Amino acid sequence: MTIHTFNRRRLLGMAGAATAAALVGRLGFAAEAGDVHAGHAGHGVAPAASPVDFLQDTARWALPEPRKVRLAVNLNAVCLAPVTVADTQGIFKQHNLDVEFVNFGNSTEVLLESMATGKADAAVGMALRWLKALEQGFDVQLTGGTHGGCLRLLAREGGPGDLAALKGATIGVTDMAAADKNFFALMLKRHGVDPSRDITWRVYPVDLLGPALDKGEIQAASGSDPMMYRVKQRPGIVELSNNLVEDYANLSCCVIGVSGTLARQDKPVAAAISHAILQAHAWAAQHPEVVAERFLPLTVNSSHEELLAILREHTHAHYSVGEAFVREIAVYARDLKQIEVLRPRTDPLAFAESIHADVFA
Repeated sequence: MTIHTFNRRRLLGMAGAATAAALVGRLGFAAEAGDVHAGHAGHGVAPAASPVDFLQDTARWALPEPRKVRLAVNLNAVCLAPVTVADTQGIFKQHNLDVEFVNFGNSTEVLLESMATGKADAAVGMALRWLKALEQGFDVQLTGGTHGGCLRLLAREGGPGDLAALKGATIGVTDMAAADKNFFALMLKRHGVDPSRDITWRVYPVDLLGPALDKGEIQAASGSDPMMYRVKQRPGIVELSNNLVEDYANLSCCVIGVSGTLARQDKPVAAAISHAILQAHAWAAQHPEVVAERFLPLTVNSSHEELLAILREHTHAHYSVGEAFVREIAVYARDLKQIEVLRPRTDPLAFAESIHADVFA
């Protein structure tokens, strides 16, 4: 494994997921949570007997000979720890992949451009940060959802007690286009608060969100782990919401993307990369202690205990591919339209289908 740096920045119930029946044919988009989430893991994958079998069937998706690939990733993101430690478990090697990690930090646009221009073959990142860029035309195809969790909305004790109580509040964020900002904006919309007119969003460096809460400069702060988990541990801080609530509890937070060229011209490689990443997350759900230990050297000011606690809260046993994955993306696209992130004319299901490559079909 090679790491190259560019200068731009619980087990969820595998058995439960495995019992879902496979979807057949084109599924219509539905707003009802039961329709949207009918079965996640393994759908669109044929003829795998079950989602568990799919994840364990390494030989089926391994390449016939070694292939060097470049995987763009934020090496410091705890939710991606399963990917960055997969090499030590031999998961990529078992798929005949020689992976070079390209670390883009938090620079999502550069990460996506690297795939669109062939500088990277694949990447893992947050759906709510990628979708607007993909609507704008980046030649990147999504192949699956890897896990849920990692976004938090925090407030002080005695302050706003729920999302509706945030009307008129100021919320601190690190980036106006960040996944957490988009997610909590759409959640506020669901709870009767207009995120554009009823909320003031204020940008802070990530390490100043906690102090800003303490001083009362903001009434809530949103962000991702590990920093928001760390802020949550401060005296007097409570968690108002996260991205494992309501019908989002069973949706993928992060997604796998491959270059459009790879998806069209070398589907077996795209499938091998995607399967290896999904397998790494499933392994992490069963062995969070090992992942925390091996990821620790890549972190700053963290501890094994902190990483382990975070990993146990994330749903690394959840994954989605095929039709189920398309439907997850369509849910996000629908809600991003409602908060004016995606274009009013964008059809959620058609858009989700257009940016999806079913590499396991």
